[in-house]
Amino acid sequence: MWTLNITGWKQLRIKYLVFDYNGTLSVDGKLLPGIGEKLILLADTFELHVITADTFGMAAQELENLPCSLTILPKEKQAEAKREYVKKLGAEQTAAVGNGRNDRLMLAEAALGIVLIQTEGTSVATLNSADVVCKNATDALDLFLHPQRLTATLRG
Repeated sequence: MWTLNITGWKQLRIKYLVFDYNGTLSVDGKLLPGIGEKLILLADTFELHVITADTFGMAAQELENLPCSLTILPKEKQAEAKREYVKKLGAEQTAAVGNGRNDRLMLAEAALGIVLIQTEGTSVATLNSADVVCKNATDALDLFLHPQRLTATLRG
């Protein structure tokens, strides 16, 4: 389990990383450059989960051979389903990354919520549910590879 004590905030004990797919790890259904390599590095430390409505129908193909589990949700009640997924894993051991309005509840539920502002933009509700804002997926993934960046951002 990955542990990070952030002075003036809290101690993180993270086992699971949960990602939205569209707008987070991908744009227009295509995995962003360099993300596969980062996921492979992170899989040495974390259990990786991708949870998505798969708007473009490409998530399984794009994530094939990468060390993560994929869950495709029905179109209805996605925000609630994502929150329940995080709860089932154990919210206190989960960091979640997303951008869309349907990600707001999972980011709020997780021990650490990271919102991205990439090509698709982000929902204001989701922005307000996050602990950290990143400009792209690479920066968000790098927070777990270089944890002192999180400490610098979140310390009290």
